[in-house]
Amino acid sequence: MRSLHKLRLNPPNLLSLFHTTPRFLTTQTNPTTSAHYDDLINAAGRDKDFAAVHRLLNKRFKDGFFNTSKTFSFISTDLSILEDLTETLKNLDKGFTRKSAYDALIARLCKLQRVDEARRVAEEMVRKNYGANACTFHPILNALSRTKKMDEAWRVVELMRENRISPDVTAYNFLLTAYCFDGDTTSAAGLLARMEEAGLTADSRTYDALVLGACKAGKVEGALVMLRRMEDDGLPALYSTHAHIISGLLKLGYYAQAVEFVVSCGGRDQGLDTESFGILASRLIGLRRFDEAKVVLEEMRKRGLRMGDKLKDFYNLHVTTIDY
Repeated sequence: MRSLHKLRLNPPNLLSLFHTTPRFLTTQTNPTTSAHYDDLINAAGRDKDFAAVHRLLNKRFKDGFFNTSKTFSFISTDLSILEDLTETLKNLDKGFTRKSAYDALIARLCKLQRVDEARRVAEEMVRKNYGANACTFHPILNALSRTKKMDEAWRVVELMRENRISPDVTAYNFLLTAYCFDGDTTSAAGLLARMEEAGLTADSRTYDALVLGACKAGKVEGALVMLRRMEDDGLPALYSTHAHIISGLLKLGYYAQAVEFVVSCGGRDQGLDTESFGILASRLIGLRRFDEAKVVLEEMRKRGLRMGDKLKDFYNLHVTTIDY
């Protein structure tokens, strides 16, 4: 993890559009939300009316509504229409309208675990100069990293570089998290070196992955050092970053230290406190470390933190006021 020290931290009426497709009209003919546009697009897509899909995709952007993760839900049950859909996207208004539609389609395909198809769509964007950038490839890298297909993920990174698309810190974070999840600190260190060479700045996700890796390797002290450095550099810790450390301490049998860690970090973010105290209490109960769990639950009561139903039941049955 030596490389970390070098890494820099830093609305018109729609009736005219549907004169040939009245079945898509609803009582609300003037969409005012992205969700309503998604409903119309998915209805048109299910009926294979790609002329209506084309009009709606152009119109929603002009009306100030962006595509969402649900814009192309209709392909989930029928991937045979993918070619017709991509042909439709080619003819959208140039610029962000077309680029964002392609990006949304890639994200949907990755959610369906159709990464090969998503990659082909991304390659088409690159070939035809449709505005592909690092964000275009984020869903692909995320999907490949999650399924541990690291060789394929690196080939995607090389594809980006070959086409003068520089991987950003988010792209690298997907790979870094996969290595750290497996406790592969050697590969993680090599990736950090690449990030350093590219002049990229570590963000909260980068640190989250490194804390995870340290905990997976049983080096919780190193994880705590990273957390302190993260705070010193003014980067907000993710809820998961604290959860990694809690899990690491419990895995080593450091129950009292886990309680001390959560209590000492408390008082700055109520949402984080609710999450961290709740996770720790639940895990301690599962481990049958009831004395420590009672301490944590009493702290939650004192701090006015919300408890889930199971924690409330345990508290009401077992906890009395404890002097901490």
